[in-house]
Amino acid sequence: MKDTRHLTLGIESSCDETSAAVVADGRTVLSNVIASQVPTHKIFGGVVPEIASRHHLENVNPVIAMALGEAGVTLDDVDLIGVTNGPGLVGALLIGVAAAKTIAFAKDIPLVGVHHIRGHVAANFIADPALEPPFLAFVVSGGHTHIMEIRDYNDAVILGRTRDDAAGEAFDKVARVLGLGYPGGPLIDRAARGGDPHAIEFKRVLLEKDSLDFSFSGTKTGVLNYMNREKALGHTVSVPDVAASFQQSVVDTIVTKADHALEKTGYRTLALAGGVASNSLLRESLAALCEKRGVRFICPPPVLCTDNAAMIACAAYYKAGAPKTPRGGTNFDDLRLDADPNLPL
Repeated sequence: MKDTRHLTLGIESSCDETSAAVVADGRTVLSNVIASQVPTHKIFGGVVPEIASRHHLENVNPVIAMALGEAGVTLDDVDLIGVTNGPGLVGALLIGVAAAKTIAFAKDIPLVGVHHIRGHVAANFIADPALEPPFLAFVVSGGHTHIMEIRDYNDAVILGRTRDDAAGEAFDKVARVLGLGYPGGPLIDRAARGGDPHAIEFKRVLLEKDSLDFSFSGTKTGVLNYMNREKALGHTVSVPDVAASFQQSVVDTIVTKADHALEKTGYRTLALAGGVASNSLLRESLAALCEKRGVRFICPPPVLCTDNAAMIACAAYYKAGAPKTPRGGTNFDDLRLDADPNLPL
């Protein structure tokens, strides 16, 4: 008997995670398999694009097979394929897109390309099945720091973005300076728990009075200058104190911008997304802000904050126009879909 649920197969390969997921009716995760390359890239202190592409090539088919198996379905049950086609590392993206197009062609399944950031936002629909647009979303990741007005499922407006380093990029660079390793975000979060967040005063760059843009380059440089100065003076540096003080400066900046954005837009729901959304201090601080303002706060569990295919499947479901038709929408891509490392939002 044909499964009456609308099943979307999601594929994600934008950076260093190969992931495939099966999601029913846009929001119910039946499987979400993630093959991480962190141990491989940790040796190099960051993601090596060529190595990432090679691992995606090795992992993509087994990961898809595992996702289908865990969901208890076959490709004949799948109604839609959603795949990240940008932004990201071009070689990595191409592996996922090629796999998705091959399956779409072989099994005659509709195909939808998904913007990676829209996927991160969509993770909140899985985290809170009652969530509906409109709402305010903060996407905080290694490559992006965005404040977005989510007017509808496929209508988003960027209100603010980083002008230089993204928050996650700053975390990675500071972690490297502190000798903590890669990936920087979780390592700084862990180190900061044993430090004093007020030990060192690093910059909170807020830019112009009414701006919702971000800038973390000055804060990152402040840490580098502090480390060089203390080393030149022969002082012993407390890594936990530096980690805690840096983390506090970044979180304070984001919370200040969130407060301003909520005041400016009047939204009563704030959703957090992206890899840095796993940061414990950020989650706690934004939750406290929303409680103070009487605003609903939504944040996915950590597994849905980092790159994963369940969020891509959810975004594809709504981008296609599901559930307006039995096949799950009409806004499909054809087999000319290509990877775009700089895909605009």
